[in-house]
Amino acid sequence: MPSLINAAHESWFLPMLVTLVLVLTAVVYSRGWFRLRRAFPNAIPAWRLAAFMAGLFSVWIAIGSPLQALDDDLLTIHMVQHVLLMAVAPPLILLGAPALPFLHGFPQQFVRGTLGSFLRWPPVHALGRILTHPVFAWLAAMVALIVWHFPAVFQLGLRSDSWHEFQHACFFATGLLFWWPVVQPWPSVARWPRWRIPLYLFLATLPCDALSAFLAFCDRVVYSSYLTAPRLFNISPLQDQECAGALMWVSATFVYLVPAVVITTQLLSPSTAHPAEQTQADLRRIGARAVPAEAEVV
Repeated sequence: MPSLINAAHESWFLPMLVTLVLVLTAVVYSRGWFRLRRAFPNAIPAWRLAAFMAGLFSVWIAIGSPLQALDDDLLTIHMVQHVLLMAVAPPLILLGAPALPFLHGFPQQFVRGTLGSFLRWPPVHALGRILTHPVFAWLAAMVALIVWHFPAVFQLGLRSDSWHEFQHACFFATGLLFWWPVVQPWPSVARWPRWRIPLYLFLATLPCDALSAFLAFCDRVVYSSYLTAPRLFNISPLQDQECAGALMWVSATFVYLVPAVVITTQLLSPSTAHPAEQTQADLRRIGARAVPAEAEVV
């Protein structure tokens, strides 16, 4: 443990740009959230604010904290970053229903002018429909996961800071797309029947399981850069790889299958409308009164 702490302390520095962007995002969201609460007390509950902030904090932990200084030394740390960016931060951010607070957090002149014109532009609507379609969202996330873990491509990210940042951006962006059909944040509309989402989530575990099993049971180190990296925790590169594979395996099981079980339980509930549908209906009613026409469904 001391060696890990010392290594992080010596090589880590606070990434000002990333931190500033995340802080400004949190400020704009909070400003809009408090405005909504004053105008519509039941518009957006406190747990959505907490979820959004937790999502932003997860992003910072992945790419702004001392973890970022250790991902070149341990594949396990690198895998923690990937899990945070693809499977933890995106659903938390989307659960925050960010459209409503952002539209109220920005200056209204900007919302009704520049942003409104952009959101009303037909190509934006067309692109949004394509990007948020469940098939495209699923394929984008799985392709990003698999391609970035090819040894040659993964090594590129380890050798170049620019490619490493692009890798993180890909994981986060495709993570948002993947979780969009699952969370279905306002003002989007469901593109698939709800009963397909558990299957959507289950199928996502298969590529993750295949990759994690390969890393966990391979008898050689797949990513050669870790052969010469400083050894932390006194574990060998192969043991580190096995830990990374096991981490991905367990994370994929819980992060994808637990929501699938919850949604399935809701679908089998005898109530006329399960909570997700009721929440979306409430947000749409509030949004129709609280938000200008710039925010249309995607």
